[in-house]
Amino acid sequence: MSTYVYGIAARSHPSLPEGMDGVGKPPRPVRVIEEGELAAVVSDAPEGLRPKRNDLLAHQNVLSEAGAAGAVLPMRFGSVAPDDEAVTSVLAERAEHYHERLRTLAGKVEYNVKASHDEAATLHRVMAENTEIRALTEANRTAGGGSYEQRLRLGEMVVAAIKGREAEDAVELRRALEPAAEAVSAGPDSTGWLANVSFLVERASAEDFLGAVEKVRETHPHVELRVNGPLPPYSFVEPGPAEPTPTATGAAGSSGSSGPSGPGSGGA
Repeated sequence: MSTYVYGIAARSHPSLPEGMDGVGKPPRPVRVIEEGELAAVVSDAPEGLRPKRNDLLAHQNVLSEAGAAGAVLPMRFGSVAPDDEAVTSVLAERAEHYHERLRTLAGKVEYNVKASHDEAATLHRVMAENTEIRALTEANRTAGGGSYEQRLRLGEMVVAAIKGREAEDAVELRRALEPAAEAVSAGPDSTGWLANVSFLVERASAEDFLGAVEKVRETHPHVELRVNGPLPPYSFVEPGPAEPTPTATGAAGSSGSSGPSGPGSGGA
């Protein structure tokens, strides 16, 4: 039977879960398989697994339990290996790499930050910053709306200015939050977001990072921020012993998420 992989940890990890419910209907019992000084948290893989809320929550809960007392390399939702032997084989083959990652990620969590523009506030800011747009707007108003060509030119100028502001705000967001993080991972571009970035943060310093987020909100009131975390560090783990099944691909990944609310892009 195929093996569903939740995460990888050190064999000495003090709280690896066994016997709790995992994914599937009925839920498959979670168990731990060991290889050398490493361990993988797994269960039997259910047939036809899809990213439904109950299974996404189960995946997240297993990782939360496993990560409560030590570092765990989280796998993306839907990561399935052919069998237990395939998992232990990769653990043995990449043992040095996994130990290095566990040391690097110990005590750290991920926060995914997505940014978008408040349209009205951004337009107001663009108008305030661009004297040429203000002048053309006033000229068109004085001329009773202006000609078709004038209105078209104004529209093109506004669109270009907003795109420029999006690019600047994305850079400013990352520059403001990066000093409060240990590492940064840019997520894939997606419609509706001017930035989609995951930050690796010391768990003990999470309040400092969230304080930096609040400062960005204060200094950029035209930017709307959505913060998801703390999460297992999905975006800072390289591929592991299992790849997502085709039916589950994308359930946890395109924006820095493996949790039920969809924040991250990485994964093992």
